[in-house]
Amino acid sequence: MTIDDVTAMMGDALFVVIKVAAPILLVSLVIGLVISIFQTVTSIQEQTLTFVPKIICVFVGLMILGNWMLSSLVEYMVELWSNFSLYIR
Repeated sequence: MTIDDVTAMMGDALFVVIKVAAPILLVSLVIGLVISIFQTVTSIQEQTLTFVPKIICVFVGLMILGNWMLSSLVEYMVELWSNFSLYIR
């Protein structure tokens, strides 16, 4: 196994992690932005107001996208383990 193989494997792993984490992070970002705008418009300065909507939306996002996220991770792991004989040379 060469350095190029390890680099390619790590690049694929990082891509899968970013691909899986991005939708949930974007949901959290958008909800936080909407709540911040709402707080600015209404002059409410409660910092804990953003946590409950974010938690609920992230939970709903995980329920909706969880199957896709898990299948992406499983697909990568199956690909990784199916080529295991190439890695031990």
